[in-house]
Amino acid sequence: MKNTIKIERALKSITQEDLAKAIGVSRQTINAMEAGKYVPSTVLALKIAKYFTKKVEDIFVLEDED
Repeated sequence: MKNTIKIERALKSITQEDLAKAIGVSRQTINAMEAGKYVPSTVLALKIAKYFTKKVEDIFVLEDED
């Protein structure tokens, strides 16, 4: 699953730590998601989308192999 978390963070000029604190996870979780090593739960994906005021599907995109 691809995502645009890193781009969204850059647009808001926030760090991984800032985002992690805002949604209640560790910085390592944000890092793992950005690297494509961790697929978030539905609740976490919704929290991220809400934080960036975007739709979940605007941030997370399924790839053919998913």
